[in-house]
Formats: sequence, structure tokens, C-alpha cells
Amino acid sequence: MNQDVLDAIQDYLHFLRVERQLSDNTLQSYKRDITAYTKNIFVSQGVQYFDDIDRVHILHHLQMLKTSGKSARTISRHISSIRSFHQFLLREKRASGDPTVHLEMPKLEKKLPKVLSIEEIDNLIAMPNLAKPQGIRDQTMLELLYASGMRISECIALNLEDVHTTMGFVRVFGKGGKERIIPLGRKALEACMAYLEKGRPILEDKLHKAEAFFISQRGDRLTRQFCWKLMKDYAEKAGIDKEITPHILRHSFATHLIENGADLRAVQELLGHADISTTQIYTHISKTRLSEVYKQFHPRA
Repeated sequence: MNQDVLDAIQDYLHFLRVERQLSDNTLQSYKRDITAYTKNIFVSQGVQYFDDIDRVHILHHLQMLKTSGKSARTISRHISSIRSFHQFLLREKRASGDPTVHLEMPKLEKKLPKVLSIEEIDNLIAMPNLAKPQGIRDQTMLELLYASGMRISECIALNLEDVHTTMGFVRVFGKGGKERIIPLGRKALEACMAYLEKGRPILEDKLHKAEAFFISQRGDRLTRQFCWKLMKDYAEKAGIDKEITPHILRHSFATHLIENGADLRAVQELLGHADISTTQIYTHISKTRLSEVYKQFHPRA
């Protein structure tokens, strides 16, 4: 690819980081999508300039993604990334037109999020070995994820100053750096206090004070992948045979709140959703649950 294309990608990523304040994980997704797209357009298809790109070139790229086995959801994300990139090029006068104007999104199959039952969550949280500081940390993390509904990325980004055990809340910075305050229940608060008293002081490197709330045996901030692997390992030990995803405790948190009568707007605030339509998927889960109960217990079902 020529230098103009590489410069445009760097400027676009800088725009996403500074102007839109996207998280590192989201930025990496955009970078992967746009790098694959421009490589296909300018190297594989031999296009020379941005203004030479038309709808056919983009469709060719999307077909390549489909042929390689990418799901409709992944392709839809690629289209969003490509559309955003071309809008940036047009706005910055690096291109005179936007070839994505009439590009259609693939129809997505609506998948309901996987959730754990309350019994499964109790079993999962009981798995860490509390005789070890890592076990106290892990149980606190599981309690906090379920008690707050925060994302794993938000959980590992917590600093000591964000967890207020005396006031009973946690301060979370979500997508775009948006701050929200989440109240914590008794069990989560007790776990946090136990971790701060008996777990974290042992893990912390005395020479290098860490500001992160959750830390490794070396005193470093935990990674998203590390936490996800921990969750999967504990789920296996607990005999949970469901697919474990990074969001499964977040989904369970929202579902259990709504099933117990929580207001949808309140759940939206707790989850940090910008649009309530994103939160509404949890009402579908509740309806599915109602249907299951009806079929199981109604004499004529």
C-alpha cells in the first residue's frame, strides 16, 4: 500500500482515539477491519486511489470475508468500520465521494445472550480457594461482576479509588470514558473488604505500589484474557456446561434484575447502555423464560 493510504489509516485511528475516545479493544477491532479492507482493495484488487474505490470493490471484499467463513455479525461490523472510514476520508477531503452510501447491512439472526441460573452463579462464585490470596481476589472479581453488571474490561480498569466500600458503590468508566455509579450489595461489599484486607496486601509488590484494584501475583493489572480464562476454569470446576463468554455475568445480572421486576430504564443506567433498545433484549429472555415455565407447568400446554 502507498504512504497516503497508511497515513490515512493512522489519522483515522487517531481521530477515533482522540475525538471519539474509543477504548483500546474497540480501536484494535477498527484497526484490524480497516487494515484487512485496505490491503484487499489496494493490494489484492490493485486500486490506486481512494476516489477509485466503488461499491463493486467493497462487495468483492465482503464476499471474500463471507467465503472465508466470517459470520453475518462479523461482516456487519466490517461494514460499519468501512463506512465510518470512508465518511472520515470524505470529511477530511481525502476523497471526493463515499462509496458506502447504498451499502446494505446483512440480516442478523437475533441471538439471545447466554445466562447462568442463580444456582449456577452461586456454584461459580464458591469455586475459588479462599486459603490463597489469588482465590480471595478471584471470588471478589466474580462477585463484583455479577453484582454490578460491569464489563470485564471495566472491571480490570478499576483503580483503588473507584471502589467505595464505606459508601457502598463502585465508580465505572464505560465506553467513551462515560462515568457511571453502581451500588453494590452486601455480598459484593463483604468480598471487596476481605480482598482489601487479606488478599491484595499479599499480592502487592511492596516496592511498586499499584493503583489497580485487581492485581496479579506480580502486582500488575489483570488482563481481560486472564480473567476470561479464570472464569471458564471455575465454571468447568463447578460443572457448568454452558458456553462461558466474557459477558455472561453481565447478561445474568441484567436478566435476573428484569425477571425480578426491575425497571428497564434503571437496568439501562446500570449497564451503561446509550440506547434502551440494547437493553430490551433482556426482556426477550424473560419472555422466553415465561414461555418455558408455561409449557412446563400449564396442564394444556
